[in-house]
Amino acid sequence: MRRPIVRGQGATLIVLATLDAEGRPVWHGIRVDAVGARAVGPAPPTSLLAEASHVDPTTAALLDLLQASARSCLERLEELGGRLDELEVRPEPPSVVALAQLQRAVGGVRQHVERLGVVAADLNGPLGAAFAGLAGPLGTVEREVDHLEGLSASLAQGVRDLVAIRNAFEANRLAETANALGATSNRIAALANTSNLRMLGVAYLALVLALASVVVLFPNTAATILGMPSAAWVPGIWVDLVLVALAVVPLALVLSRPWVRRMLAGLGSYETRSAEGLSDLPEVSGGGDAAAESLLHRSR
Repeated sequence: MRRPIVRGQGATLIVLATLDAEGRPVWHGIRVDAVGARAVGPAPPTSLLAEASHVDPTTAALLDLLQASARSCLERLEELGGRLDELEVRPEPPSVVALAQLQRAVGGVRQHVERLGVVAADLNGPLGAAFAGLAGPLGTVEREVDHLEGLSASLAQGVRDLVAIRNAFEANRLAETANALGATSNRIAALANTSNLRMLGVAYLALVLALASVVVLFPNTAATILGMPSAAWVPGIWVDLVLVALAVVPLALVLSRPWVRRMLAGLGSYETRSAEGLSDLPEVSGGGDAAAESLLHRSR
C-alpha cells in the first residue's frame, strides 16, 4: 500500500482514501509545494468541520479529506462490528472462511486508520504550517483518529477471540477422534491378547502331547526290539523288567519336573483356550453391540 505522505523535491503529497460500501478504497490527495496546497484527484464531500472552522479553501479541502476518510472508516468499522456481533451470538463457532474474511476486512480498515494517524501526526509539525487555521480543527481530527484506532483494535481483538474459540472447538473434535481411535486400539489389543492366550493353550497341549510321545517312545521301541527273532535268547522275565523300567523311569522323570506338574494342573484351562482358538469363530459377531461394530467399521 502507498505511503500516506510522499515527499519529493520541492513538493509533498498527502494521499488518503475513502472507503465505499464494499470496503474498496477511493484515493484522494493534497499536493503541497512552494506555490501552496491544492487538491489532487476526486474531491471528497464537504465536511461540517470545515464549514464551522471558516478556513481558506486549501485548508477546507484538507479537512474535507480527513473527515471523509475518517467517516468512511467509521462506517465500515460499524458494519464489520455488526457482522462480528452476528457471529458471536451463534450457538456454533463460525467457520474458518467467515473468520478469515472478517479478519481481512478489519485489517484492511485498520491500515487506513493508521494512515490517518500518520497524517494527523505530521500535520502537527512543519507540514501543518502550509495550511492556515488548521491548528484548531486538527484537535477534533486527532480525537476522531484516536476513537477509530480504539474501535478497530477492539474489533480485531473480537475476531481473535472468535478464532481462539474456533481453534478450541477443533481441538476438542480432534481430542474426541483421538479418544475414539484409542478405544479402537484398546479393543484391537484386547482381541490380540485373547488370540495369543488361545494360541498359548494350543501350544501347551502340543507340549503335553510331545511329552506323552516321549514317555511312550521308550517302551514302544524296546518292545519292538525285544520282540524280534534275534532277541529270542533274552529270558522273558528280563523282557518284562526292561519294558516296565522303560515305561516307569521316563514317566517318573517327566512328572518329577515342577513345571510339568504346574502345566498338568492347568490342563483344563488350556483345553478351553485351545478349543476357542481352534473353533475359528469371528471375534465380533454380526449380532453384537451396534456401537462397537460402528467403531470398528470407522477404524478400518
